[in-house]
Amino acid sequence: MNSTVFAHQGTDNSISPEEWKVRVNLAAFYRLVALYGWDDLLATHISARVPGPDLHFLINPFGLMFEEITASSLVKIDLDGNIINPSQYGINYAGFVIHSAIHAARDDAHFIAHFHSPDGTAVSSHKEGLLPLNQKALGIIPFLRYHDYEGVAVNLDERERLVADLDDAHFLLLRNHGTLALASSIGAAWGRIYQLETACTAQVRTLSIGRENVLIAPEAAQAEVRRQAGSFAQKSGVAGDFHDLLWAASLRKVVREAPGFER
Repeated sequence: MNSTVFAHQGTDNSISPEEWKVRVNLAAFYRLVALYGWDDLLATHISARVPGPDLHFLINPFGLMFEEITASSLVKIDLDGNIINPSQYGINYAGFVIHSAIHAARDDAHFIAHFHSPDGTAVSSHKEGLLPLNQKALGIIPFLRYHDYEGVAVNLDERERLVADLDDAHFLLLRNHGTLALASSIGAAWGRIYQLETACTAQVRTLSIGRENVLIAPEAAQAEVRRQAGSFAQKSGVAGDFHDLLWAASLRKVVREAPGFER
């Protein structure tokens, strides 16, 4: 099911059809994360850039769990944290600090997902970080960076260091904190954060058998995965972009299992 089937049901006439489409997709993204159990009560965030010339982005309302978020409840803010449209909710300031930094610095950061999942946080706190233990991790490591923990992200001057550590990568492990992935499309953002979270879970389970029993992928195989990066979709034999197909399938799951996000 394509997100374009969801007509604007809100009362705010300042929301364009293009923005409403982003809102519906982003609300579905929140519901999807709740279904997979990667939410954290009122904490963590997924943000989306609003189409148009203004540098505005959408983020979750502070006070709603991921499973409650709807298209109309998302809060639109600017890069200074000002709420653009009237809302009964505020925002989590730490979420503003992290997401505004990346939206401002990266033109390709249309969607940003940041979680505190148990396994993602565990790997972010591991001295060796994400290890080349499995196929998912091997596909991430060349595009992964790390940002050292500085405390709760409420200091604006951390934004400069966060962006410098991220550089041009698609994945970030915030040390002692959690996971982050970004992309220019919602399907790619969902696919990347799913890949990172599940790679972390696989690592936690693998290390549970003891570090001395762990099989690191051979160097030649690691190099081959780096070479193969981005070529899988072209060899699948199906029409359409892989991430578009992934998002359409994921959206159908949300419609079945967590309806009501499109309000």
